[in-house]
Amino acid sequence: MVRSREWSRKTREQVITLHRKGNGYKKIAKMLNIPRDTIGSIIRKFKAKGTVETLPGRGRKKMLTSTAVRYLKRRVEKSPRVTAEELRKNLSDVCTEVSAQTIRRILRNEGLHARTPRRTPLLCPKNKKSRLQYAKSHRYHEFSSVPGDIG
Repeated sequence: MVRSREWSRKTREQVITLHRKGNGYKKIAKMLNIPRDTIGSIIRKFKAKGTVETLPGRGRKKMLTSTAVRYLKRRVEKSPRVTAEELRKNLSDVCTEVSAQTIRRILRNEGLHARTPRRTPLLCPKNKKSRLQYAKSHRYHEFSSVPGDIG
């Protein structure tokens, strides 16, 4: 059976107030024009939980524990170039099986966003030496008037 709409907080408080004054379920039901079974369930819930507030639902359980999330975060901070797929394989060895997309989502929620690493030229030893020599020779060069500068 489909659950019906929720009674307002004010109405539930009225039910509890009238019940505390000594009125019976039937009398409260007639006074507020609410079904008697509903009055009973409101009062039972109040006795069990101590409140007429709408309590949050249980919701779906998280796939990973806080320990596993900390492990992922430490692993990424230690080696930033590790892929979500590699993390997934490592995590399946340690604890539970999750998808790479779940790992990406968890890392995003932890403030670690995916970035493409900067491309740098591949240098052979000869080029490294010549670039270093160029940098050393131009270390004190004044770059305020570079040819082709738009500035």
